Amino acid sequence: MRKSSRTILALAATISMTAAACGSDSNDAVTTVAPVATEAPAETDAPAETDAPVATDAPAATDAPAEPAAFATDDGASSLRAALTSLLQEHVYLAGGAFETAIDAGGDLTDPETVAAVEALDENTVALADAVGSVAGPENGAAFLGLWRQHIGFFVDYTLGEATGNEEMKTQALSDLEGYQQAAGAFFEEITGGEIQADVLIGGLAAHVNTLTLAIDAMVADSPEQFELLRAAGQHMFGAANLLATGIVAALPDTFPGATDSAPAETRAILTNLLQEHVYLAGFALEQAIDAGGDLENPIVGGAVAALDINTVALADVVGSVAGPENGEAFLGLWRQHIGFFVDYTLGEATGNEEMKAQALTDLEGYQQAAGAFFEEITGGAIPAEALIPGLEEHVRTLTLAIDSMVAGDVAAFSQLRAAGQHMPMAALALATGIVAATS
Repeated sequence: MRKSSRTILALAATISMTAAACGSDSNDAVTTVAPVATEAPAETDAPAETDAPVATDAPAATDAPAEPAAFATDDGASSLRAALTSLLQEHVYLAGGAFETAIDAGGDLTDPETVAAVEALDENTVALADAVGSVAGPENGAAFLGLWRQHIGFFVDYTLGEATGNEEMKTQALSDLEGYQQAAGAFFEEITGGEIQADVLIGGLAAHVNTLTLAIDAMVADSPEQFELLRAAGQHMFGAANLLATGIVAALPDTFPGATDSAPAETRAILTNLLQEHVYLAGFALEQAIDAGGDLENPIVGGAVAALDINTVALADVVGSVAGPENGEAFLGLWRQHIGFFVDYTLGEATGNEEMKAQALTDLEGYQQAAGAFFEEITGGAIPAEALIPGLEEHVRTLTLAIDSMVAGDVAAFSQLRAAGQHMPMAALALATGIVAATS
């Protein structure tokens, strides 16, 4: 995401060309979270009243359902909600990354970074459409694909209008997005037999537009606030996923057994939300630091780091709500420390300092051992350290691959960051299962 010309020329064409070239994304890790043959449907927006709660909300493991044995972190409803949480949040971060990259490239349609960023966004779009099709049939999946790509194009038009000072284009884009809200509301009301009411959904779609356009305005203005605003747009999707999952479960109770508001479902969804967010915010912060030549005083870098630390505090608050404030503070220190080790790795890679890289990897290995022991202790053995450590190793492996590509200016960074993010729903499932077992 280079800081260069702020002019966009024909970004809509970039989206259209790349979308047409992209095929089905059959390897999407997140969509496979949903029950077999009924993968999570995947709209994106939610009503305003279901806006994502502040990430510091404790997982609902402390709110035991009336019949705990009837629910599980891996039942149909829990899996559906988690899959939607992941896919919809991913949409926001990939869209934000694509828009910012295109802005930084000055609208160059052949810019490799812009093309790669848009391709990663369209992979998410196809995954969402495949999920809708798996529940509502391929015809409805194809209809959703067209709707979803169209609404991305309207956001592109808005970005173009904002970047060029064309108020008429911005106004038209907002009008088009309003039309999309009506069409999407009617679509989901129809495929769920009225369980998701159009007028309720439209309120959430309006909030999606509002939060993401605020972030776009900040990107065009090169404001440090862009990262916290993008995070707010991503957090909105937590509520969106809950709304959609609840409606779909009501429409298809035999396909998705369980309840989306059970303690296991809530716990898994919150952890999916925060852990995946960690990867994207860390990736953005590290990339901004690279672009700034390692200048941590740079305001844009500071804005990205601040957004990342908000996520860190939110994760620590969740741990503290389950294991007590003392353990929450201990986790906060551990988590911030492991982010510092990733910074060291990035610095070593950027400067060709192999010794620094090696030390960072050693430190990250030590973190894995410490984190494994920490969660084993606070869950009374429900999460064994040896079961958690391989997942922590995978987190390091996937994120360092993305960092290597960022430093090298390799366009593979976009797909690699997405892969690192997709690892986190699996980590969330493992942690949620252990936490629910320990607190039930």
